[in-house]
Amino acid sequence: MSDTSEILEIIGHFFEVGKTKNLAPLRGIQLDDTRFSSYSDVPPLDLKDYSTTIALQELRFVSVSDYDYEIKNPRVDVFGDSAVATFEIKQTGVLVDNYSFRGQHLSMKSRGTFVLIKSPKWKIVHIHLTKISD
Repeated sequence: MSDTSEILEIIGHFFEVGKTKNLAPLRGIQLDDTRFSSYSDVPPLDLKDYSTTIALQELRFVSVSDYDYEIKNPRVDVFGDSAVATFEIKQTGVLVDNYSFRGQHLSMKSRGTFVLIKSPKWKIVHIHLTKISD
């Protein structure tokens, strides 16, 4: 499998967590290291470390039912043992409020940039998601 194919597969695994609710892949595809960082397209919008990112990703993915996504215009540039993947993503679902048993429809488009390093497998070391205004 080419580096580009492997990286696109990792990005797919990342968003598939929202569908499967199997959270384990999040820890396997992201680098558990002090150099890891992320920006999200939903609050809190500050720069986060690995453990905070994982906790918020898990909360986000389990809180959305009927989750679906579509990745558009993916691009992967490999620079030796590092790579930059950019794409647009549309995410849909129902944000569930377990206290009131009501849901709010979610539909958002974002731009994504994932930075990966090969160590020895490709792992995400930085995530930047930015919501595209409606």
